[in-house]
Amino acid sequence: MEKVSISAVSYTNTLPFIYGLQHSPISSQIELSLDVPSTCAHKLIHNEVDLGIVPVAALLEIPHAEIVSEYCLGTTGAVNSVFIFSDKPIEEIGSLRLDSQSRTSNGLAQILLRDYWNREVMVVTEGAADAYVEIGDRTFGKQHAHPYVYDLPWYWQKLTGLPFAFAAWVANKPLTTSFIESFNAALAYGLSQRETIINQLPKRLDFDYRSYLMENIDYRYDEGKKEAVTEFLRLMKTLDREPINR
Repeated sequence: MEKVSISAVSYTNTLPFIYGLQHSPISSQIELSLDVPSTCAHKLIHNEVDLGIVPVAALLEIPHAEIVSEYCLGTTGAVNSVFIFSDKPIEEIGSLRLDSQSRTSNGLAQILLRDYWNREVMVVTEGAADAYVEIGDRTFGKQHAHPYVYDLPWYWQKLTGLPFAFAAWVANKPLTTSFIESFNAALAYGLSQRETIINQLPKRLDFDYRSYLMENIDYRYDEGKKEAVTEFLRLMKTLDREPINR
């Protein structure tokens, strides 16, 4: 039987998913690669993999996209790993540099600047800027590196009243019901092993892995997050999307 090729994000927040896939019977049915979010999206868009946990912004570009799991990378309120960093208050910035590893967070930052902070700024993908988007493990312990730090899903909730889903498990072709059931069982097993995973992580004084994986990240793809994805994609379509990194 041909294996299902899967791309997963190589960030700490996906470690429970990766653990489940590698320590469940489904491991013999898959080929797993670890990538940054933008690469996950690229692979699924270009049919280089069958299934991936991809930034939800990529749903606008993936042919025949189907979300196949009740699990996601989401949050209700602050997530502590998706930020705008700046040396001046958001009301004073004139330019924003996007994160080359991100799609969804780049779009979220631009939506919030326009619709929450009522700001029009120049958006760039490289070079100097007044503020910049950064996501994932690179942000750990960095909250005190700049005087102004904005946790983006916190402001999304203030704007919309909704939680947020950054990435979902998406297939670009039909998968069998039995595979999807086994896949979700593997993800659930990985989530049940979060304490084991946390105990294996290196100790840090500037970041609390337990709070992050047990509280900040909400892995349920529930009705609130589905509503959030619908609203986010609606707003994404209203943006000038050219500056967002591919």
